[in-house]
Amino acid sequence: MVSDIPVIAIDGPSASGKGTVAQKVAERLAFHCLDSGALYRLVALAGIRRQIPWSDETVLGSLALELPARFVGGEIYLDNQIVTDEIRTEACSVGASMVGAIPRVREGLLARQKAFRQMPGLVAEGRDMGSVVFPDAGLKIFLTASAEIRAERRLKQLKQKGIAAKLAVLLQDLRERDERDSSRSLAPLKPTQDAHLLDTTELSVDQAVDKILLWYQGSR
Repeated sequence: MVSDIPVIAIDGPSASGKGTVAQKVAERLAFHCLDSGALYRLVALAGIRRQIPWSDETVLGSLALELPARFVGGEIYLDNQIVTDEIRTEACSVGASMVGAIPRVREGLLARQKAFRQMPGLVAEGRDMGSVVFPDAGLKIFLTASAEIRAERRLKQLKQKGIAAKLAVLLQDLRERDERDSSRSLAPLKPTQDAHLLDTTELSVDQAVDKILLWYQGSR
């Protein structure tokens, strides 16, 4: 039964490091990995390309339901074009937060996210993995870090990709996105009562991974 397939749900704010941590946890356990944020970024990118305003919830909802995207190896495709790097731009990051507040978009992506739950197990990361998508997850993590550290991490990522950015602007954008994500009425960003809180402000990726694996062994 699908409900017997183990799930580790990792939620948290933007640039908290949950994507990297989730991928490494999945590799250590030989589990599948779901980057749910990529799906919302794909909807945002598709909307930008089609010049759909963020206020058009009906069209964006339909776009999410019929999203022409696929994941192959380490690449992400939209309309048969590789967009792995393009969806990581700040425009798509902001767009993902905007479309993520639209009920029809979230409903349209729900079944696609649940389909990632396959044997031998799944590590799912995002904003509402433990609260909405996989409420029966055997282990739930709320991973965060200070806004300043997250802004510095985002700046480093962008520089590595040759994208110019300013720390002050990134910090302001993160704070605005945190407010938007945590205050929305639908699936707000917040830890569930049964989630383990993990602050990575002073932790390395490997230290965070080891902590989660320790919790997972204890939850089995």
